[in-house]
Amino acid sequence: MLSARSITDDEFEAAYSALMTDGYAIFENVLPQKDVDSLRAALAPYLGGDLRGRNDFEGLKSNRVYGLLAKDPIFAELVTHDLPMRFVERALGESCLLSACLAINLLPGESAQPWHQDDGHIHIPNPKPVSGISTFWTIDAMTEDNGATEILPGSHLWDDAKAAGLADEAAFYSQSDPNADADAHRRTETRKMTMPAGSLMMTCGNLWHRGGANRSDAPRLIITPQYCAGWARPLETMTLAVPPDIARTLPERAQQLLGYSIHPPFMGYVDGVHPAKSLQA
Repeated sequence: MLSARSITDDEFEAAYSALMTDGYAIFENVLPQKDVDSLRAALAPYLGGDLRGRNDFEGLKSNRVYGLLAKDPIFAELVTHDLPMRFVERALGESCLLSACLAINLLPGESAQPWHQDDGHIHIPNPKPVSGISTFWTIDAMTEDNGATEILPGSHLWDDAKAAGLADEAAFYSQSDPNADADAHRRTETRKMTMPAGSLMMTCGNLWHRGGANRSDAPRLIITPQYCAGWARPLETMTLAVPPDIARTLPERAQQLLGYSIHPPFMGYVDGVHPAKSLQA
């Protein structure tokens, strides 16, 4: 069982205000080392194959492990952890869904990722209401040199004119020179989010951010569960990524996040009935 982390109502309100105003909030040292070690061990079999990204966005010198809730029960504990869920449910409502849940391992020599918004697939003009919350759990410390996530503070409030030039849809398909200048698209507002292992960063889904360049001699591993409003389409089709035989073994809240739930009044039904009934078969 992963360790809990409680905060006072005043701490929550201050952090939630920062999340909505600045686009991010950080809690350092949430998970003790034993939990970090357990998460790393659960990922080890899937990172061992050294499967690299397919394009500039995934990272040609990065490993990505998708569909984590199908791979080990510990990841269901992570996505339902009380601390981030308090923020997620305030921002998105209790009918929220898990949009993505993956591990990202930046290898030495990886270049900076293109700028993007995690809810960029929701085509509403910017600035748009928050329809997603992304979380970043550090398995390795994020440092100045090893590819710490970079953000543009407050950019979730920018209109399309101010964000012009940031999005590069070609990066989802292209394979550039891995030695290209990592700072070619750096903005003066850029802030590197350094923090110890076991820490948690939350961002609004429409905050502009990117993985940094790894100029160190060691990998940088994080796990990033991402949540969306109950009316939005998740990035990963969770009811296929996590087979029903596995889903029915998970805690009820994890099942709801996978899509075995209803967004009021009846969005998400299956053959006219609640989707959770399909797990009772």
